[in-house]
Amino acid sequence: MGERFVVVPVDGGGADRLDAAAAEPAPDTGGSCAGPGPGAEKQALEDSVLVPQDSDFVPILEYNREPNKYGDGVPKENSPFINNTDHDKGNSYDGTNMALFEEEMDSNPMVSSLLNKLANYTNLTQGAQEHEEADEDEGPKKKAVKSPQMGTFMGVYLPCLQNILGVILFLRLTWIVGTAGILESLAIVGLCCSCTMLTAISMSAIATNGVVPAGGSYYMISRSLGPEFGGAVGLCFYLGTTFAGSMYILGTIEILLTYIVPKAAIFVAERKEDEVDALLNNMRVYGTCCLALMAIVVFVGVKYVNKLALVFLACVILSILAIYAGVIKTIFEPPDFPVCMLGNRTLQNHNFDKCLKTDVIDNLTVTTELWRLFCDGPELNATCNEYFVNNNATLVQGIPGLTSGVISENMWSRYGPLGMLVENEKIQSVGGSDPTLDIYMPYVVNDITTFFTLLVGIYFPSVTGIMAGSNRSGDLRDAQKSIPIGTILAIATTSVIYISCVVLFGACIEGVLLRDKFGDSVKGNLVIGTLSWPSPWVIVIGSFFSCCGAGLQSLTGAPRLLQAIARDGIVPFLQVFGHGKANGEPTWALLLTAGICEIGILIASLDAVAPILSMFFLMCYLFVNLACAVQTLLRTPNWRPRFKYYHWALSFLGMSLCLALMFISSWYYAIVAMAIAGCIYKYIEYRGAEKEWGDGIRGLSLNAARYALIRLEDAPPHTKNWRPQLLVLLNLDSDHGVKHPRLLSLTTQLKAGKGLTIVGNVLEGTYLTKDTEAKKAEQNIKSSMSAERTKGFCHVVVSSNLRDGISHLIQSAGLGGMKHNTVLMAWPGTWKQANDPQSWRNFIEAIRETTAAHQALLVAKNVDSFPTNQDRLGEGTIDVWWVVHDGGMLMLLPFLLRQHKVWRKCKMRIFTVAQMDDNSIQMKKDLQMFLYHLRLDAEVEVVEMHDNDISAFTYEKTLVMEQRSQMLKQMQLSRTEREREIQSITDESRSSIRRKNQGEPESSTLSRQSSPMEDTQEDEAQLIHDRNTASHATVNDKEDAGPERVHMTWTKDKLFTERSRNRECNTTVAVRDLFNMKPEWESLNQSNVRRMHTAVKLNEVVVNKSQGAHLVLLNMPGPPRNRGGDENYMEFLEVLLEGLNRVLLVRGGGREVITIYS
Repeated sequence: MGERFVVVPVDGGGADRLDAAAAEPAPDTGGSCAGPGPGAEKQALEDSVLVPQDSDFVPILEYNREPNKYGDGVPKENSPFINNTDHDKGNSYDGTNMALFEEEMDSNPMVSSLLNKLANYTNLTQGAQEHEEADEDEGPKKKAVKSPQMGTFMGVYLPCLQNILGVILFLRLTWIVGTAGILESLAIVGLCCSCTMLTAISMSAIATNGVVPAGGSYYMISRSLGPEFGGAVGLCFYLGTTFAGSMYILGTIEILLTYIVPKAAIFVAERKEDEVDALLNNMRVYGTCCLALMAIVVFVGVKYVNKLALVFLACVILSILAIYAGVIKTIFEPPDFPVCMLGNRTLQNHNFDKCLKTDVIDNLTVTTELWRLFCDGPELNATCNEYFVNNNATLVQGIPGLTSGVISENMWSRYGPLGMLVENEKIQSVGGSDPTLDIYMPYVVNDITTFFTLLVGIYFPSVTGIMAGSNRSGDLRDAQKSIPIGTILAIATTSVIYISCVVLFGACIEGVLLRDKFGDSVKGNLVIGTLSWPSPWVIVIGSFFSCCGAGLQSLTGAPRLLQAIARDGIVPFLQVFGHGKANGEPTWALLLTAGICEIGILIASLDAVAPILSMFFLMCYLFVNLACAVQTLLRTPNWRPRFKYYHWALSFLGMSLCLALMFISSWYYAIVAMAIAGCIYKYIEYRGAEKEWGDGIRGLSLNAARYALIRLEDAPPHTKNWRPQLLVLLNLDSDHGVKHPRLLSLTTQLKAGKGLTIVGNVLEGTYLTKDTEAKKAEQNIKSSMSAERTKGFCHVVVSSNLRDGISHLIQSAGLGGMKHNTVLMAWPGTWKQANDPQSWRNFIEAIRETTAAHQALLVAKNVDSFPTNQDRLGEGTIDVWWVVHDGGMLMLLPFLLRQHKVWRKCKMRIFTVAQMDDNSIQMKKDLQMFLYHLRLDAEVEVVEMHDNDISAFTYEKTLVMEQRSQMLKQMQLSRTEREREIQSITDESRSSIRRKNQGEPESSTLSRQSSPMEDTQEDEAQLIHDRNTASHATVNDKEDAGPERVHMTWTKDKLFTERSRNRECNTTVAVRDLFNMKPEWESLNQSNVRRMHTAVKLNEVVVNKSQGAHLVLLNMPGPPRNRGGDENYMEFLEVLLEGLNRVLLVRGGGREVITIYS
């Protein structure tokens, strides 16, 4: 490595710091220094040289081992998990101990260097900075970052405790116990706490499997299950946190208006039946104001919210201690909170002081305020409610105490409809009142219809908040140790609190007071407050501040979660929410959060909002469990959690419990939440940015694919399941762009997203020199595939020549049972040009390769004129020219094309060719019946081709073709070979002159004998009669008796009969035409003449019938088996297809692909 010195100007103030260095020689410059090793390397990097102290600034010679940036070094790659700094970019190795590895040093660091960088790793929270920090970060000098110092107790346990305990405990738990009874309440608490405990175990495993940066549950799920699941669940968690903010704000307002300042209500109900609506309207107005105030607080300074968190937590803990103190006090001295009962009905104790109908004052009997509520006047003879007249008013102690035995009465549930009276069954009562009038009386009634599943949905938010520790992972000293211990301890603690509260509430409080949701029977006191010691106000004030703090923290956390999702770039329309103020505060995300939170506040009912956020949290917990189960079952190499007390069965049980709780709570909310998550998932899948996070779903897909591929290997597909699995051979231009994108359009139209598509290309050269070009070509092909909506795989092969590369693709593309069975390629339009002599040779060899591999072949001629995926072809036809049976490919392809909207309006026409001795009428009937059994709609036409004399045009075409072939051969021969070729041509011309000098009959006889001999020596592949399906298969069956037997569509008997019939016919034609031949035609190969004749005649018929068709499908003739006539074969095809616009040449793969059977 080159060593160099850099002159660095330093001001005079820095001289003092360098005094100590003045006495030491610079490293590696001649003085004594440490030997090679980490110490020497560290010393070498420190800038220390002799510095004079008598100048304002002096140049310092700074020693640097960094490779020269001016050309004599190779830049290093940054490792994604190492914090590279400017000082160690060039760190290398010292000495010659590792000379063997010096080639690796530019890309792979030494182990000592790697460990040094890992030791400096920090996982500080990458969240928003505070204003003060942002101001002080200006300039080159930044504040020293403090390393995270929070332990398990302060960093995980207390935050989780604060988030779990909250509004439901104070406002609804007593009502849940009274309504569901102790046993069912314990079942509700047990279900929900089990769900969160199992989720915590799964979360601990994920959180301890490597470093978890700030981002909590979203980060864990997205990196474990992939961007689609991560985005869907992250947004669900965001919505859950936002609606939690709504719930806490509604709880705050309920405490304020019901228990602290009831007179502050704006809407006051004049009638009792309007009280619920008035309360909801008050909640909406005050809730909106509270939300605006909290949003402003969060916007102005999050720092103050975080500093107040400890105060809010203290409120929660003090409130819970007050409850336990109150329970203990009830054993010795129960508090005095009497409940007034009329008969067995509970009365709202707002408008009267004495639970008496009449009172005696100065020996006079007077009516009380209670009398006036049930009678139409204060007089003793006033008309009163019948139930009021028949029953006495009695006082019942609301808190009888722990030893009173009330627990036995509160064991069982008392569900009921909206408006049901809260009654005590122990007290006798006399009926007689009109139930329709009871709603106007001051009774305590159910404000909603109650049932078990509703209470599950209302209670579940009280166990959420288990992610608080993982969300603070960046602030923890040892996150992998603290998160599992702190979270599981917090859940265990809160579970004990909830279970004990359920039992104690049921054992201390009278049932009618438990079912009194708002404490109307105890003068509007908070029911849980009546139990507490020393005063109900401890609980009221504590729960008020607790709800305020929880609401503020929800409004703080939710925007940051949305900002993290937006900055990941997986949901494009959320990009705007990734931005914020200059210091990183998520302003736009806060606005959106406040808007969604307002929706919850407009719902206004705490009982209606709770099940909504339950759904979103349950969805999040479900996917945490799924992530752990998937990773455990797949045994991913990177799955090595430090937390060992997990099992996939526990994760699966937690996932099932989450799903069950979703549908238990509210099946319609569950469906809506799943639909929202599903829509987000599909949106990210189709429109989102592609991310590769090494997620578990990818591993699951690989396992499923492996299993399916092994199953596919068992047997070849049945004819009913056969569909073209395409290998598309693309040509690229000089810039590696796709030359014929319409070939991909045709692929899309043919496949419609079904089956396998492999798009292949071959680059000439060696992989070592062409790897960059191969990657660029692959990217271009993938871009074109995306533009043409072609779903499939791309495979670029680098080979020494195109022919071998195409052969490799045809042989090896695909995997196991997922291999192609059809090759699609474009017609080589430039094959006649002198600068492209190899294109037609490669083309013909590709045909031979597909034949040998028993694969079908599709060749698109004039492919650039084929329709795009946006085109819609009008009324027209797809014409099929069925000359030989190739297994049914010609029938199947138009049917598949017509499934696509481009070809949907086209009709299918089938033409077949009849010879002289065929019954064309019967052929048409048979073909119609065949198509009927195949369930294909098509017009049928039989074209008769008579054995005409070979025309002069055909001879001229053949002569030009052979002359061109001779010329091409001469151009490619070496000098020696060219001399030999000239000699052979001379000899051939002399023998021709001798034959002319002999008599005509002798010449005729010779021709008769030579024609069959030529047929034997040349290949016997007719132009139109496709020998591939039969003759090639016959040869292959003889040559390789492998295990795979391909079902042939021609039998040997039919083949030999057809061959002998054609030979006889061709011989008579050749004899008849010899009398009309010109002298230069005499030397022509008669086999070529006959083929040209067939091509010309068939072309005339096809052009006549199908020139206006949208697409023509035609049997593709097989190439000659000896390679001498390859160029002639291309000429035959050109003549055959002349005058046609869009043509698809089809060769079968040697097996039936369509069947009449179901």
